[in-house]
Amino acid sequence: MAEHRYAVALVWTGNTGAGTADTRSYTRAHRLSADGKPDLLGSSDPAFRGDPERWNPEDLLVAALSGCHMLWYLHLCADAGVVVTAYRDDAAGTMVDHREGGEFTEVVLRPAVEVADAGMVDTATRLHADAHARCFVARSVNFPVRHEPTVTVAP
Repeated sequence: MAEHRYAVALVWTGNTGAGTADTRSYTRAHRLSADGKPDLLGSSDPAFRGDPERWNPEDLLVAALSGCHMLWYLHLCADAGVVVTAYRDDAAGTMVDHREGGEFTEVVLRPAVEVADAGMVDTATRLHADAHARCFVARSVNFPVRHEPTVTVAP
C-alpha cells in the first residue's frame, strides 16, 4: 500500500487592524500555497461575509470532486481504447446551513464528453461509474456524489 502526503500552507490575510475583535472587524481573506504551485486566493462564501472574487472552501471541494473524477475517467478511457477529444464538467454542490454548522448534501457532476468514434459511446458512458468508484476524493466524503454524463461524437 502506497501512502501519499499533501502539504498546503494557509495564511490568513484578513486582519484589518483589530484582529477578530468581532465578526465584522476582519475579512475572511486568506492565501493557499503549496511548493511549486501558484497561490490560490481564498475567502468564505459571500453568504458568510466572504469575497465573491476569491475561491471558498466549498468551491474547492466541488472542484476537487470534479477534477478527481475527470482524471480517473480519462485514465480509464485511455486504458479502454476510448479516445476522448473534449471534456467539460459543470459540477454543482448543495450545502445546507444549520445553526451549529452545515454540511454538503450532495454534489452532482455533469461531465460532457466528446469521443472520436460512435462505437466508443457505450464504453465511454459506462466508464463514468468506474471513475466514480476509483476517485479518491469521492470515496472520502460522507455525502452522495452523483453524475449525469453526456457523451457525444466529435464532428
